[in-house]
Amino acid sequence: MSAPKKLFVKTYGCQMNVYDSERMAAAMGAEGYESTDRAEDADMILLNTCHIREKAAEKVYSELGRLRPLKTARPDLRIGVAGCVAQAEGEEIMRRQPLVDLVVGPQAYHRLPAMARRVEAGEKALDTDFPEEDKFEHLPRGPKARRAPAAFLTVQEGCDKFCAFCVVPYTRGAEVSRPAGRILAEARDLVERGVREITLLGQNVNAYHGAAEGGTWSLARLIRALAEIDGLDRIRFTTSHPNDMDDDLIAAHGEVEKLMPYLHLPVQAGSDRVLKAMNRKHTAEGYLRLIERIRAARPDIAMSGDFIVGFPGETEADFQDTLALCREVRYAQAYSFRYSARPGTPAAGRALVPDAEAADRLTRLQALLSEHQAEFQASMVGRRLPVLLEKPGREPGQLVGRSPYLQSVFLDAPEALRGEMVTAEILHAGPNSLAGRLV
Repeated sequence: MSAPKKLFVKTYGCQMNVYDSERMAAAMGAEGYESTDRAEDADMILLNTCHIREKAAEKVYSELGRLRPLKTARPDLRIGVAGCVAQAEGEEIMRRQPLVDLVVGPQAYHRLPAMARRVEAGEKALDTDFPEEDKFEHLPRGPKARRAPAAFLTVQEGCDKFCAFCVVPYTRGAEVSRPAGRILAEARDLVERGVREITLLGQNVNAYHGAAEGGTWSLARLIRALAEIDGLDRIRFTTSHPNDMDDDLIAAHGEVEKLMPYLHLPVQAGSDRVLKAMNRKHTAEGYLRLIERIRAARPDIAMSGDFIVGFPGETEADFQDTLALCREVRYAQAYSFRYSARPGTPAAGRALVPDAEAADRLTRLQALLSEHQAEFQASMVGRRLPVLLEKPGREPGQLVGRSPYLQSVFLDAPEALRGEMVTAEILHAGPNSLAGRLV
C-alpha cells in the first residue's frame, strides 16, 4: 500500500477561514491526503487567504515566492491558493506565479477534490464561481475523531451591506444562510466528538435567516434550539452588524444561559458624517442606544468592537467623535486599524487622510482602547469564573481555557481536566489574559 499523501494548509484571517480550512482538509482527506504541519513534507500546499488586511494580495504573492524553492526541488509538489484573495485575483495569481496549480474561491471548496484530480493529470485548475449548490452539503464529513472542546460552525456567508471599505460582498457574495436543521445536525455531531463550546460564524451572522420546519428561523431562534442540545455548554456568535440586532436576539442575551455574555458589535466610527461615507446605514446615537438595550437585557455583557481611523474625508473633529463614543461604551476589547484601500470598493478612489495624521489618530485611539481593556481585565481579579480548559499552557502542569468573556485563563491543572469546565479564582490580570487557581 502506498504511503498517504500529505496536505499542508496555511490559514490567514478570520475564524471563518479556520473553519473553511478544516472542511477543505476533510475534503482532501477523502482523496487520500493526511494533514501535516510542515510545508516541507507536503505533497500539496494550500494557502487559504484573506482579503481584509492591508496589502493582502501582495502578502500572498510574497508567500508564494517563499515556496518557490520547494517547488523547484520537487516539481510534483502541488500548490493552490484558496479564499478571498483567490476570489478577487483569479487568473492573475496564475499569471504572476506560474508555480500555482489551482485557484479556488471560498464558495467552490466542495469542488477541490475534482480540481486536484485535474492537477494530477497535468492541468491547471481555476474555479471562482458562485455555484448554486450548497457547498456544505457537498463537502465530505471528517472522521468521527475527538475534537478540541471549542469549535467554529459557519451558519451564514456573504454580506448585502456593501460598506464602502469592504470587499466581502465581492469575494464571498450575497448573504446566504444554511438551513437550520443542517446546522443543528452538525452541532450535535460536534458535541458527540467532545465539543462543549460552539461559535457561530458569519460575515454578517445576525442577519441569519435559515430555512426550517415551519418557516424561516432568525439567529435568536437558532440559538435557542442549539441551547437545547445536551452537552453543549456555551454558544457564541460573530461577526454582527448593528442594524441586524433585533429585539429577539437582544432578549436572547438575557434569557439563554448558554449564550455567553460577550458581544462583538463593530461600529467602525463615532462620526455620523464618516458613517454615512462608509455606507454603514446606522448612526452613532443609534448604536449607543442599541448598546443600552443590550446591557439592559444582560447587565454583565462585555462589548467588543472594530474601528477604522483615517477613512477618506475624516477630520480631527470626526475622530474626536470616535473617541467620545469609545469613552461612553468602554469596550472590554476592540480591534482598530488605519484605513487602507481595497481595489474595487467604493472608497478605493477617494482622497486619503495624510499618513502621519492617520497614524497619530490610530495611536491615540489604541491608547484609549487599551486603557479601557486594562480596566476590564483588572475587574476580573478576585472573581470566580467558569473556565473551559482547552489546551496546555505555557508552563509545565498548566492548562489554558476561556472565560465567559473570551479571555484566556491560565491555571495549574492536571491534563485530565482538559476539556472540562472548572471554576477558577482570578489572581492576576494581564493585558490580554488572566491567571488563576482552581477552586
